[in-house]
Amino acid sequence: PRYRPDWASLDARPLPAWFDRAKVGVFVHWGVFSVPAWGSEWFWWHWQGQHDAAYERFVRRRFPPGTTYAEFAPHFTAYDFQPRQWAQLFQRAGARYVVLTTKHHEGFTNWGSPVSWNWNSVDTGPHRDLVGELGEALRESNLRYGLYHSLMEWFHPLYLADKQNGFKTQSFVLKKTMPELYDLVLKYKPDLIWSDGDWEAPDSYWNSTSFLAWLYNDSPVKDTVVVNDRWGRGCSCHHGGFYNCADKFRPGTLPDHKWEMCSSLDRLSWGYRSNMSLHEVMDEMSMIEELVQTVSLGGNYLLNVGPTKEGVIVPIFQERLLALGRWLETNGEAIYESQPWRVQMENTTDTVWYTSKGPVVFAIFLLWPRDSVLHLSSPIPCPGTQVTLVGFAGTLEWQKQPGKGMLITLPYMLPSPLPPQSGWVVKLEGVK
Repeated sequence: PRYRPDWASLDARPLPAWFDRAKVGVFVHWGVFSVPAWGSEWFWWHWQGQHDAAYERFVRRRFPPGTTYAEFAPHFTAYDFQPRQWAQLFQRAGARYVVLTTKHHEGFTNWGSPVSWNWNSVDTGPHRDLVGELGEALRESNLRYGLYHSLMEWFHPLYLADKQNGFKTQSFVLKKTMPELYDLVLKYKPDLIWSDGDWEAPDSYWNSTSFLAWLYNDSPVKDTVVVNDRWGRGCSCHHGGFYNCADKFRPGTLPDHKWEMCSSLDRLSWGYRSNMSLHEVMDEMSMIEELVQTVSLGGNYLLNVGPTKEGVIVPIFQERLLALGRWLETNGEAIYESQPWRVQMENTTDTVWYTSKGPVVFAIFLLWPRDSVLHLSSPIPCPGTQVTLVGFAGTLEWQKQPGKGMLITLPYMLPSPLPPQSGWVVKLEGVK
């Protein structure tokens, strides 16, 4: 069917199946904001949009008087950017897709945008097509490629003029936003478009529906491309492909629409901060907890890293990503291609979560029970029920719990001075 440029038609498009199966992605926030590498990726706005005193002080202390934001761009060198190494890292992290910022609200494009003269990564800074290079490396590693793109730009004169006119004019959209979106799709054939920067104006200003109709009907990726829900004021959580709703969104109960939770390893920023300290970085347990809760509730988990201006993903981020990958190597069976079960979490606790695959049910428990006996009240066992601990040989003993549910005797764990890793999976076969 051909899709019409209206939400009723566009929202009826089935979501390409690869996205729900993938479950795990890596988000990359990288741009000129990686040069001051302080505060957050909203550096320019806090400094010169809000005139935040802390940002003004930071620039005064570190840069010559009269420094402009544009002068940071030549220092965005990407000298150490090795796209193949990134792709290998993301693959080892267990990611099935990767989303790169092609352009944040600062307007600097990480490819040679024909409508971003001299404010792009080919004309200045790295003198490289970062979007293209990473795409090539990811495809070699069989990872899906998503492109983050901000519809708006804080300080673009055409955008400011349209805003001044109450968004009754569309110069910025016609001369900047749309040409860039079409260029990205035709040049890089992305698997996903992660739109952002939509909230100040309605979707009619952005021409979102006509772009999406072209994307779904006539673009080279019409059958495979997936989009999110940030296409204009009020669209979030209502229109588009999958829903993000809000950054770090947690629904609490099972939503009736496919969604994604985006989270960042640096709890305080999406872009790299040179003064980040260890306690501000998500630990392994929090990461696994977020992943498990998200997937149990039918969501995908998109975990963000901010590389340095040279293109280095700092060792602490690498370490966390590899820890996630190790956990998924053992327990991925309960995550990838899984479906929410009839119960998403054990009613007495938020430390046991469920996923399923056909008749098989997985109970993921985040804390090892003190007496090594796992109490599950939701599954209804039958005499032939089989229980295994994923990553552990042999079946486990279980008995019916008085009342309902089951008691599972876990293998004896050797006492250790260190708390054990987080998250184990019991596989239940033959339960209702």
